[in-house]
Amino acid sequence: MKDLFQIALGITSPWYIESLNFDADQSRLDIFINFQRGTTFKDPEDPAGKEYKAYDTVRKEWRHMNFFQHECYLHARVPRVKRGDNKPRLISPPWSGKLNGFTLLFEAFLLQMCRSMPVHHVSKLTGASDYRLWSLLELYVTTARAEEDYSQLHTIGMDETSSALGHDYITLFVDLEERRTVFVTDGKGSETVKAFTTDLEEHNGKAENIKQVSCDMSPAFIKGVREQLPEASITFDKFHIVKIINEAVNSVRKEEAKTNPLLVGARYALLKNESNLTAKQKAKRDELSMPGLNLKSVRALQIRETFQQIYTAPSKEEFEARLNKWYFWATHSRLEPMVKAAKTIKRHWDGALNWKESQINNGLLEGLNSVIQAAKRKARGYKKPHFKIMVYLLTGKLDFTRVNNACLPTRC
Repeated sequence: MKDLFQIALGITSPWYIESLNFDADQSRLDIFINFQRGTTFKDPEDPAGKEYKAYDTVRKEWRHMNFFQHECYLHARVPRVKRGDNKPRLISPPWSGKLNGFTLLFEAFLLQMCRSMPVHHVSKLTGASDYRLWSLLELYVTTARAEEDYSQLHTIGMDETSSALGHDYITLFVDLEERRTVFVTDGKGSETVKAFTTDLEEHNGKAENIKQVSCDMSPAFIKGVREQLPEASITFDKFHIVKIINEAVNSVRKEEAKTNPLLVGARYALLKNESNLTAKQKAKRDELSMPGLNLKSVRALQIRETFQQIYTAPSKEEFEARLNKWYFWATHSRLEPMVKAAKTIKRHWDGALNWKESQINNGLLEGLNSVIQAAKRKARGYKKPHFKIMVYLLTGKLDFTRVNNACLPTRC
């Protein structure tokens, strides 16, 4: 039996299983491990790489993965050695995890579970406290991020997301090529870009290496990019621009619905793209589009749909020509919300045109944000420090195998 568990646990010389104790009533298995007498140990902090005999030992306990439904704990006398300075140093056994009291394999198991379900649920299933689990996640995220190299980072997307009810935000910076979150910081002002550049330089990156940035039309984001990323061209996210125009369409609809009952219940029939309409919504749009009705809401819809077609232009010159024609149409539509939306785009003209060259957008961020917000809803909210940890855990593609070889690779 000892040999079987020794193989299962990967216990190798000079360590060996000394005894086993199984308590059926407590559903608990305790495994006691020892090392061979006279063994010498390398001190990983000793630059000379010398080996030392144990000066004394300290008894330690580690929580391991369950054997079936039974909780499993490892116990061992851990050696301490003395170098030339005569200070005792504890030698960690090979199964010891990064967090005191867990084995490496158990930590890898907990990390995988915390990616799939709320931390509190993992706590209930495993018996590990919420506090210990958050300490574990923070330790692994912090350690893995310390090993990140951003020297090749040159194209980013940035966007804010709510971390709690009200107006509590964090800003995400995403590597659009590697499709992963590289930095998270509090707030949504220009100072977030400064915090990003500081973190970038701490990971071998350079602000002047950032050539393309995709963001919304936030004045704070624009200011931050211009001040902190001098070589970056800004592309205003086309999904954000379409959202501004869609909001204008909805404003026209709401105003017209006050006097025209045909528009009652027509919100989604007008705001959705045609490919996403249900059969009922498509029938409603066809009804509203009848020529004799001449609805303002339908004219606003046509302005939006024409704008979306601009992005199919084969060249930047054609793209700009179409955009100019669209701007003239929108500003002469006598639909005030559409005029206002068009003038907003005009104020950010270069960033809108830059899309034809950069071809980048924040669609990836929208997808990552949906993953993050879904996790938040499952957990019924997170404290902000915990929320940032989860963002890295779920969307950072951090390489935890550098911290713990028992972890499954996360990058794909």
